[in-house]
Amino acid sequence: MCYSVAYLEKKQSRLIERYKNLLPPEWKDLSHPKKMDELPAYYFISAFVHPDLPIITGEGIRLMEWGLIPFWVKGEEKAAKIRKGTLNAVGETIFTKPSFRGIIRSRRGILPISGFFEWRDHQGKKYPYFIRLKDQGLFSLACVYDSWTNRQSGEIIDSFSLITTPANPMMEVVHNRKKRMPLILPLEKEKEWIDNHLDEQEILQLIQTFDASRMEAYPVSRRLNYAGNDRNTPEAIREHNYPELPVIQS
Repeated sequence: MCYSVAYLEKKQSRLIERYKNLLPPEWKDLSHPKKMDELPAYYFISAFVHPDLPIITGEGIRLMEWGLIPFWVKGEEKAAKIRKGTLNAVGETIFTKPSFRGIIRSRRGILPISGFFEWRDHQGKKYPYFIRLKDQGLFSLACVYDSWTNRQSGEIIDSFSLITTPANPMMEVVHNRKKRMPLILPLEKEKEWIDNHLDEQEILQLIQTFDASRMEAYPVSRRLNYAGNDRNTPEAIREHNYPELPVIQS
């Protein structure tokens, strides 16, 4: 699964430049009223705090909360409960689950990230790893999104779930208990992913495990194991040596 990421690009102008081929023409105008001076940036952020993160859609860039609330959910209590189980969506079953089977057809987006974190079990201890692509800065995780209206307050919450796939050989070593990983979109598939004219088979063809040879992973501080620590610091993505850990073969 994937419950923690790093997102380090504060300037929305740079995000727009990175995804200019996916965005509507008006988003290339930096005076557009939807522009933000700065985006929230994180060395480490956990899905369990439901952070606002920038999601790329065919309509532009929107900040959305991590932890999807389907539009049909009734009441705040039910919304709070269901989003704990919708941080991720399993790619193999996404067309059958009530929370996702409608929106996977028409509400697919992209979460840009600098990297993500997973934990490796070794001799009874958990070691966090930072994982990123070798040849890219920001890269794209596939997600689905929805909008939910709180009928009591009128508040509208835009939220998303990350899609996951079986782990590739490298991620099987890192995430060696669950053996899952987020759905990483190759550059050449990004535009296709947010195309709302795809049918079910075309969508399923995009839900593929990413090539391990294009990724790298290294261990980081075990301080990340404890939510009480301030984990949003540069140390979160700094490589840490553990002599007892077998090296991951690339």
